[in-house]
Amino acid sequence: MPWVGSDAEGSPARARRDLGSEASPQGDPRAWSGLAAELLGRGRPEAALKAARQAVEREPHGEWGHRLASLALERLDRAPEAVEAAQEAVRLAPGSWAARLRLAGALRLRPGRWRDAWAEAQKAVKYAPEEPGPHALSGDLALARGDRSRAATHYRAALQLDPEHTGARINLGLTLLGWPAPRDEDPDGQAARQVLLAWSRQVRILLAVALVAVTVAALGFDLHLEAQIGGAAVLAPVLAVTVRQAGRLPSWARLAAVLGRDLWLSLSVAAAPAVVAGYVAGLATLPVHRVVPAAFAGAAGLVLFNQAAILVLRLLVEAWQGRPLAALAEFGAAAGERVARRNMDVALWIVAGRSWWGLLLVSVVAPAGASWAAFAGLGVPVVMVLIGRRANLRGVVRRDRWLVAALAFLVASSICLAVAGVMPDMRRAWQGAWLALLAVLAAFGARAVRARWRGSPGPWRAALIPFPIETGDTTPSSDLTDEVRHAVTFSRSVVLSYAGPHGPRSMAVSAVTSVSRSGELRVIAGEESWEAVQHDPRVAIFVGDPRFWAEVRGIAIADNDVLRITPREVTVREYPGRRQARTQ
Repeated sequence: MPWVGSDAEGSPARARRDLGSEASPQGDPRAWSGLAAELLGRGRPEAALKAARQAVEREPHGEWGHRLASLALERLDRAPEAVEAAQEAVRLAPGSWAARLRLAGALRLRPGRWRDAWAEAQKAVKYAPEEPGPHALSGDLALARGDRSRAATHYRAALQLDPEHTGARINLGLTLLGWPAPRDEDPDGQAARQVLLAWSRQVRILLAVALVAVTVAALGFDLHLEAQIGGAAVLAPVLAVTVRQAGRLPSWARLAAVLGRDLWLSLSVAAAPAVVAGYVAGLATLPVHRVVPAAFAGAAGLVLFNQAAILVLRLLVEAWQGRPLAALAEFGAAAGERVARRNMDVALWIVAGRSWWGLLLVSVVAPAGASWAAFAGLGVPVVMVLIGRRANLRGVVRRDRWLVAALAFLVASSICLAVAGVMPDMRRAWQGAWLALLAVLAAFGARAVRARWRGSPGPWRAALIPFPIETGDTTPSSDLTDEVRHAVTFSRSVVLSYAGPHGPRSMAVSAVTSVSRSGELRVIAGEESWEAVQHDPRVAIFVGDPRFWAEVRGIAIADNDVLRITPREVTVREYPGRRQARTQ
């Protein structure tokens, strides 16, 4: 356990001195673990790590201490050590859903470990389907891979178990919005993305500037041939930029995967060779005597306005992605959280963008006096009413006044369109609708400039953020007392209960071979029970002793010739006739 010895305290007295007056435990490892859990709940990961290490030093086979240490290390941004501690907890208690959840949470922070994190999270779901934490983490992992359907399924499962689960509710709203989660977690993928974006940007800017200079030289100074020669020479720097950026790619094998996961990155990269082709076509059709051929105009438009075209296309596509009204309902239910309020504002901007595109289409297609234009124009006020009913909009005016202005202009535009549809002679109503739509664009632009200037979240999807779901359960693991260990090991009245294919089944156990120091039971049972635990690993062991009955509920894992049962709940009951009952 290298993470324990890195800076572990030399003595209990020194540990208590470092922790202050709160370090009251003496030699009880579970008391030290309880103190670590308390310190984690109070936001003191450094002190919690010290307490957890004291618990581990006193009881190296205790899963609880390792699990708490892993959570404290993660909060201290020591991800590799957090993974090691979580792996040790899983090794000691392979059937513990809390240990599996902690390992999944630690692995998801490591590049290239998504599959391992997903496997551990699914084991946690299987071991404890009644716990919301594993479902919420599974939703986060699915969302990180862009599998929004599976993510929504897990988030809804978590909310069914715990309707007050804030993280699951907010992140469910992101799935409903179609949030494009970042998918390249490994350093090679991130580096390849940056190189591709830099290459595309440099090539397009260089050729746009060169084409403007060539056009000015040809039309302004009548240097047609010289301009063509100079323009052709610019292709040499383009080639040099391409070779230089190609040398910076960390791995060509990752190129296809990076491009395949991001549509807009692929479109931006594909625009670069298209701009090169347009630039060459522009040189070939360079105008003479200020007569601009149509081919040159098209080529120049491609070279100069490709980025603007991609931006408009992206705004159009993203405005119609997802279900913003349903997402607003989820954000509104968790409006007490800052993340929910931020995402709510972005979702409202998405609704505004969708309404703007709809009104623009109506104003362009519908002739003045068209009755259906009036009904279409009234759709925006209806949407605003639905938003008010589904979402908690308190504080929106204070947080984003440009958003309120944009929504007001949209309502004004819709009313003007409705009036123009009913009264064909009201040309000013038609003009007012267009002016209101332009005002919406102005409000969006002002909000975007303000966000860029201040470095704050903007009115676009990239400003959406997930809620950080805690992946550390600090509840204690079950502890087998000496009397229960003795009864399990030496009793001849041991019964195993499990869920069979046709309902609950019980069978006498051939033998309990041993009980490990961590409390794990190793049981020899029949083949039928082996097949059953593959489907549902939740089992129970009933043990008879001359003094009491013990019931050990836990998770069974088939390993070689035995079932390894990790206790989750231990109950000790005295025989009928005695009034006392003890639950561990």
